[in-house]
Amino acid sequence: MGGGPLGRPQVFELIRDQLADILEIEPAGISESSSFAEDLDADSLALIELVEALEEELGERSVGFRIDDEDLEDLRTVRDAVDYVYAKLEGA
Repeated sequence: MGGGPLGRPQVFELIRDQLADILEIEPAGISESSSFAEDLDADSLALIELVEALEEELGERSVGFRIDDEDLEDLRTVRDAVDYVYAKLEGA
């Protein structure tokens, strides 16, 4: 990953690829409208793994990047996560 700011498409790719790894599914099967619970069968443990992976990846480019636990409850779809992460990066 480069050091420049991430655009929204890159944020989506990052989240999609991390999710595909964690859930052991094809990235092509994940869209922004995918619901973590209903469509992807992602449980809370998978989401925690996703958060840790994103914090590790994004912490290198946006120092102190964190996803708050209470915010995690509001992220129901991939789009929610992309919007959240992108907004956090924009505000960093």
